[in-house]
Amino acid sequence: MTDQASGLIKNPYATLTTKEGWRAFVDENLEPPSPLAPGASLNADELESYREIRTDYHTRSVVVATPTIRKVVTTGRTRILLNRHQVSARRGLIVSGTSGTGKTTAITQLGKNVEQLVRRRSPGTGPALPVVFVTVPPAATPKILAGEFARFLGIPLHYRMSQVQITNAVCDLLSSLGTVLVLVDEIHNLDLTTRSGAEASDQLKYLSERIAATFVLAGLNVETSTLFQGVRGQQIAGRYSVVPSKAFGRRSRADREQWQALIATMESSLRLDRHKPGTLLALDAYLHDRTSGLIGSLSQLIREAAITAIDTGSEKITKRSLESVELDHTAQQSQPKPSPGRTGRKPKAA
Repeated sequence: MTDQASGLIKNPYATLTTKEGWRAFVDENLEPPSPLAPGASLNADELESYREIRTDYHTRSVVVATPTIRKVVTTGRTRILLNRHQVSARRGLIVSGTSGTGKTTAITQLGKNVEQLVRRRSPGTGPALPVVFVTVPPAATPKILAGEFARFLGIPLHYRMSQVQITNAVCDLLSSLGTVLVLVDEIHNLDLTTRSGAEASDQLKYLSERIAATFVLAGLNVETSTLFQGVRGQQIAGRYSVVPSKAFGRRSRADREQWQALIATMESSLRLDRHKPGTLLALDAYLHDRTSGLIGSLSQLIREAAITAIDTGSEKITKRSLESVELDHTAQQSQPKPSPGRTGRKPKAA
């Protein structure tokens, strides 16, 4: 969606957790701004518009086909096929890892891929709502969880509606709309050691039985959370396989090549008038130290440096400009500390 007056691409989906927002996300095909023609001259208004268009462009994360995304998309699509004729005990998928490793991006790219594929195969005759995306709120109860599905669907909720009424309305509507994939993010908010968390887990299991769709979940370090504990946890573990979402490494040659490919893709997406291609790729070791191999931190670092380059008029990213960017606490704390030998200081005696 474009603002005709300014040429800016407005964000059409403030949240993915509504069907309108999700549909806009699936429909979006962001094209990078065109570079200035050699020798082009802009007046003040045109120059400001040119800057704003590129600033808005760099506020959006570049989606890179990382190994995790490829694994999730391939496995998720296979699970949908596997579950096609299952009437119960459908097999699902859990994407688990630390913050900043791209879990949400992986499952939303799966959803986008699946919905676009369904539309191409059955234009106008396929499921009306192939994919649903919800997040688990903190301290979720069964009624709150059912309400998140209702909110995505736009089902009007009255405060007097019971959990059963909301659940039935959700399941009936999703069945009629032909949903084949349900994405549930922030699954770590289900604490099975609490009564409300255990009951919300039961509600999610019930929904997965009532809705003839493949469920794909994502959360922080699910393997070490309470989700797989006890009888309820055993049921989840017996139906879901886990795809780990990890930070990028640099120990092996394959690791370094994957990291460099990620940087090269992000660098090629930049729209800066005076940036020298290959600058960021030459800083791959430094970028890994700064971000600890976290794709979320790397994306923030490069995009924030690009926005600053446009704002200051430098129109390029350098190591010095990267140094000025304050990263998230996780990346900052994970940076390697200089050894005593590198600082010239001797360690204190014990």
